[in-house]
Amino acid sequence: MNGFVITGWGVSVPERVVTSQELADRFGVDEHWITSRCGIRERRAVGPGQTTASLAVEAGRRALEKAGLGGDDIAHLIVATATPEQPSPATSAFVHHELGIAGSAHDVNSECAGFLYGLVSAMALVAIDPRPILLIGSDTHTLTADPADRNLSILVGDGAGAVVVEPAPENRVLAWNLGADGSCTGSLKVLAGGSRMPTTEETVRQGLHYAQINGNEIYLNAVRYTVRTVRETLESAKVEAAEVDHVVPHQANIRIINSILSHTGLRPEALVANLDRYGNTASASIPIALAEALDEGRIREGDLVLLAGFGAGMTWGSMLLKWGGGRQ
Repeated sequence: MNGFVITGWGVSVPERVVTSQELADRFGVDEHWITSRCGIRERRAVGPGQTTASLAVEAGRRALEKAGLGGDDIAHLIVATATPEQPSPATSAFVHHELGIAGSAHDVNSECAGFLYGLVSAMALVAIDPRPILLIGSDTHTLTADPADRNLSILVGDGAGAVVVEPAPENRVLAWNLGADGSCTGSLKVLAGGSRMPTTEETVRQGLHYAQINGNEIYLNAVRYTVRTVRETLESAKVEAAEVDHVVPHQANIRIINSILSHTGLRPEALVANLDRYGNTASASIPIALAEALDEGRIREGDLVLLAGFGAGMTWGSMLLKWGGGRQ
């Protein structure tokens, strides 16, 4: 075995829909101002009793059902999230218990690039232990956005997406690339709650547990680093941008996505996007979009599928797959 195949996928999003009109009314702006800036018409937000882990459990359960597997078949669980269930233990522990996972579990926090970091980790694990792996991206960033912060509130949504990864005799991964630039930690941050700034009454009073974003810096770095990782992955695979059948990017902002397409030569018609309906669901955005494209029958055997994304930190990654639609 020298490759992997995705045999199952699942999605879980909250029922509560937050429209751009609702946010426009809250912030005293025109709805068109929001949709033209980010391309988002609505997003989902968790309700009472819903958490990062509960969304992950539901998405994971659906992925397992699609693959025809149970938790006792899974050798390892990876949960990609930047909005953990609680500081300790890891979110994967809660998901592990609820799904009855037989094997081990760990979290990945690479912000919105977490699913790609998790997918490369799964690829490596399958190479040394040819048993199924469950990878879930789940985030609830509406809970970390300051309700008074217009710039971040219009972008974020909650959700989870999951895939089951199994070994395959044919290497379906044509190329991959990961990267990070730790000098960019200030572009999107939650200052309080960690060892650098422990929680106090004052940090709560100042709202330092809410996320803070430098939009211009995020935009410039997101385009720059995603373009770089896409080019390096395509070059490594010896594939031209025009040959890619489907591009599944991190669903952050339509202007960022369009700029990446323009700078890389990827075809607009290859784009898989659901940003308008879900907003930026962080680690969940790529697996949700991938799962929907698969359910619609858009992605077929032998298609070239490019996954690409970026996250705070900055982190970034991409992977080019020759799609294989089932267990080998």
